[in-house]
Amino acid sequence: MSDPDWKIFRGSGEPHDGLGELPAPPPWRFARAMGAISPPAADLDLKAAASKATTFRPSDAMIIAVNTALYLRRPLLLTGRPGTGKSTLISKVAYELKLGPVLKWSISSRSTVRGGVYEYDAVGRLQAGKGIDPPVEEYLTLGPLGTALAARSRPRALLIDEIDKSDLDFANDLLNVIEDGEYDIPELQRLGARPLVTVKDVSGRNVQIDKGRLISQQFPFVVMTSNGEREFPAPFLRRCVRLTIDPPTKDELTAIVDAHLKQFVSNDKREEMETLIDQFLKDRQQSDVSTDQLLNSIFLTVAIRDRDTRTFTNEELTAVRSALARPLSGASA
Repeated sequence: MSDPDWKIFRGSGEPHDGLGELPAPPPWRFARAMGAISPPAADLDLKAAASKATTFRPSDAMIIAVNTALYLRRPLLLTGRPGTGKSTLISKVAYELKLGPVLKWSISSRSTVRGGVYEYDAVGRLQAGKGIDPPVEEYLTLGPLGTALAARSRPRALLIDEIDKSDLDFANDLLNVIEDGEYDIPELQRLGARPLVTVKDVSGRNVQIDKGRLISQQFPFVVMTSNGEREFPAPFLRRCVRLTIDPPTKDELTAIVDAHLKQFVSNDKREEMETLIDQFLKDRQQSDVSTDQLLNSIFLTVAIRDRDTRTFTNEELTAVRSALARPLSGASA
């Protein structure tokens, strides 16, 4: 029998019910007790996420960082170049731990924490009124962050993508929500006589909110991605589990290609595949290229190429591979 392992997320890709073994968070983490983690819903559909999740190969460092974040109920801040798997890792975790569909929040300079928690259509309510007072909750919808906080029986997975595109105050505003796992909704708090109301979450499901305050009973598994384009405040960083993802090595690239394309690449094509991997590694030393570009090139010019039905001239092969290998930034992008 193997020794007991502390890891809840194993990175194997096989869905399991081990999340229930996660202990309570550290006593300093929240001022209240978290709810018990329930088994996944019997009708949970894993098929939609299976393709992306099963082909992704997390590194040992990723697996350790994910488990650290799970145990401590802290967000995971992933920094790295495009194409290193930052936004794909959460799909792997959600699939393996049966967390349901990943909630996605793409950040821009106009993003606000309030907008991630909820949206309130005050104008629509006013226009619909016409002498009456429509229920506030019918014009209020939870966003991806609010939906994640509203989970009662089992954590949700939340991707906050490209956080370095936010304005300067965003990280500090998000810090309070991350620290407390709570958020006040003033429009609902003003109701007074009706403290318990039902609103829709980002998926259109009913969620009950008591006294206008979202209080997390299951702190979500949060992944925030950054391309390393800016620095964040120290108070924000110390509340995150942080991992810088290095570009994959040749062995890791080969494993990634095999995971996606092994069924297409026969033994007689492997030498050509490895040549493209070597060229990709050389290009990566001089310019900003991503693993997706390598996969596209191998799929189109090696995997599905056929001597009888899909032929390329040497000039066409060179042109296609050059187009797919263009840098993502710089003068030649």
